[in-house]
Amino acid sequence: MADGAGNTFDIVILGGGSGGYACALRAVQLGKSVALIEKSKLGGTCLHWGCIPTKALLHSAEVADLAREGEAFGIKSTFDGIDMAQVNKYKDGVIDRLYKGLQGLIKSGGITVVEGEGKLVSKDTVEVNGQRYTGTNVVLATGSVSRTLGLEIGGRVITSTEALTMTEVPEKVVIIGGSVIGVEFASVWKSFGADVTIIEGLPTLVPLEDPALSKGLERAFRKRKINFKTGVKFDSVKQTDNGVTVTLENGDTIETDLVLVAVGRGPNSAGMGYEEVGVTVDRGWVPTNERLATNVEGVFAVGDLVPGLQLAHRGFAHGIFVAEEIAGLNPQVVVDSGIPRVTYCEPEIASVGITEPQAREKYGDDNVETVEYNLGGNGKSQILGTAGTVKLVREKDGPIVGVHMLGSRFGEQVGEASLMVNWEAYPEDVAQFIHAHPTQNEALGEAALALAGKPLHSHA
Repeated sequence: MADGAGNTFDIVILGGGSGGYACALRAVQLGKSVALIEKSKLGGTCLHWGCIPTKALLHSAEVADLAREGEAFGIKSTFDGIDMAQVNKYKDGVIDRLYKGLQGLIKSGGITVVEGEGKLVSKDTVEVNGQRYTGTNVVLATGSVSRTLGLEIGGRVITSTEALTMTEVPEKVVIIGGSVIGVEFASVWKSFGADVTIIEGLPTLVPLEDPALSKGLERAFRKRKINFKTGVKFDSVKQTDNGVTVTLENGDTIETDLVLVAVGRGPNSAGMGYEEVGVTVDRGWVPTNERLATNVEGVFAVGDLVPGLQLAHRGFAHGIFVAEEIAGLNPQVVVDSGIPRVTYCEPEIASVGITEPQAREKYGDDNVETVEYNLGGNGKSQILGTAGTVKLVREKDGPIVGVHMLGSRFGEQVGEASLMVNWEAYPEDVAQFIHAHPTQNEALGEAALALAGKPLHSHA
């Protein structure tokens, strides 16, 4: 591996989250010297304030539901309440173990970690605490921050960051935003015993997903008594001595104890010197070409900073891609539509590829075929007591271009779905593979059998 001579490296990476650290790890494997600059903790939002802690909370929520529902399965379990101190201890323990592991990986890789706030001062130099670090290439990996829609965060109005460190369960909570973050926290808090209402400006919950999943999730949330109002925006949020009043644009008001602003995440690029050095910045985002190069030669951008899906695993893929691109390996381009997406509410949503409306727009109404396999016919889903669906979308007489799934634990099934879409499998290709019985994975095989014209446990 080439050594960084003084403060000169092959690659200087600004940001140690998913995109930045993945780039660093792959680059040192390829013999490059790397400086990785991070102002907070290696692992970034995903590990410390995002994916990992939220999924830990969702697992605690699942355990709470199982304790409540034990009798249905012949188990005399009782639910006595939520101990948030212990929930947080469990969640923090998961983070700490993963964080230690990541630190070990970074250290053993021989990566120079620079702690502090970095600023791009020229196309090949980042300054941190008065020190300059120069790289033949620079990778911008500064990620994203919670959007707030201009609302003042504090007191009873919080973002997901504050929601992850709460010491008690709110009695009543309003969540502004019915996409991934909103429905995940709605699911957690409902399981923990809160009265939850989601406000979503677009016509459905999870509006970026296939309509079959949006409708199915709304049905499941109604059954769970999670309240939601779609197609209406909020007008104002006012804190009082003992609560918050949320006023909607239609004039309705909701009194609540807490408001979670969960309207997605925006780019984290302000004050980092990008524009001064000539990097194109569009409303905070750093646009790139398909090979993740910015408009400034030698400067790349990865992860949430680049317009598109905001997913940790997209960051990993981007980071690996850029390391290999710099090393001259000519890697395959990362395409957003081929990236699997999971929303970990109960029931879970998992999808990869394009939705039915997108397919109809792309191929024409007469050139799209779909099938929906209801989990009512899936043995393992019946054992678990979950309802849901697996929907396949294909180009007529062509490959499967979208897989859309809803049901408990279906995030774990997105791997095969990803292979189907990215290897451009035909239903007949998937149908010939034997899926183990009884598994939830079998539902993918059943859907493929149906789409291939030879259904087994489903109606044609």
